[in-house]
Amino acid sequence: MTSLIAAPAPGLLHASPVDFHGHTMSPSRLLRYLEIKVHDLIQEKDWDSIRVVGGYDRTAVVSRYEKTGKLFNIERPTATVQGRDLVLQAFPGADYVQHYALIIATYLALAGRPADIVTYQPPGQEQCRSAFDTLDLDLAGDLVIVGWGLQHLAPTNEVWMRGPGYAWQRAEIAGRRVVYLGFLHSIWGDVAGRVVARLAELGAGDVVYIGKVGSLAPGIEPNTWLATGNTSLLRGSLVTWDDFFGDFAAAQGGVQSGLHVSSPSILLEDTDWLARHMPSYAFVDPEIGPMGAAAHAAGIRFGYLHVISNNLTAHYPADLSNERHDDVLRRRAVLIDRIRTIITHRLAGTPARSGEGTR
Repeated sequence: MTSLIAAPAPGLLHASPVDFHGHTMSPSRLLRYLEIKVHDLIQEKDWDSIRVVGGYDRTAVVSRYEKTGKLFNIERPTATVQGRDLVLQAFPGADYVQHYALIIATYLALAGRPADIVTYQPPGQEQCRSAFDTLDLDLAGDLVIVGWGLQHLAPTNEVWMRGPGYAWQRAEIAGRRVVYLGFLHSIWGDVAGRVVARLAELGAGDVVYIGKVGSLAPGIEPNTWLATGNTSLLRGSLVTWDDFFGDFAAAQGGVQSGLHVSSPSILLEDTDWLARHMPSYAFVDPEIGPMGAAAHAAGIRFGYLHVISNNLTAHYPADLSNERHDDVLRRRAVLIDRIRTIITHRLAGTPARSGEGTR
């Protein structure tokens, strides 16, 4: 894919490490989460400065720690060496650039290394918008299913068609045309909102996002429940959208429904943040609010049906630092089957029976 790196603009911001002792993840778990994300050139070498900018350049240095074993969301920010300085290119989005800078600064602080060398440059609106000009699908009121676990939701005997940085597959469910759309790069935060806006431009009738949320409610064990809803707190204001699922998903067994809060970075979700948002809000992730707002603005329906992957109120064995463990994968396979069943019955207009779709 051609580079989307924009010319440098004024306005470098300093990325301060978060207080890891006050985070909702323990310092050891948080460090493990960060090690999964941080480019190997940072983990293995010292630099005079590290700057995070918006860009999508796969010709730059790719991290050795990029994810494997799945089709989508495998690409991480790439690096360009400029002498003793390092520039990281994160896919253009204000939330993602800030998030990755906080990841680096907090990792360095946890590792006992100087963290004041990290800055970030928020990408401009035009750069963020044009990043999806190459997303080109022929949609005519189709339902587009975006996000996580698509290789298990889509028909297994069909071929994925590929575009620059994404792949898609078509199917028909209960007479409705469905497109499964996955991205190789992250669609973090406001980036996900731009995906929905672009899909609406291309003719999508509905967008459903499948992903993972954190729970803000005590007692909700990770990887045992699904989450849904139609309202999110986004940048201090509530946004509500025309929900694809209506009351259907919330009425199914094993599904929690509640108010969602959009957070631009997991690093900002410390104990003070948690105290401000519970008990009013049930779930948190970076994408749902921007996607719902974009769908509302475009006049299309949007819905989410997510695995509750972690709980910010207590330390459970499963959290964001160990998502590849066998027990986690087994539990999520059951929930993916349940998601597929609920979507199928929603399109067919029939109730999903309790226990159906489990392995």
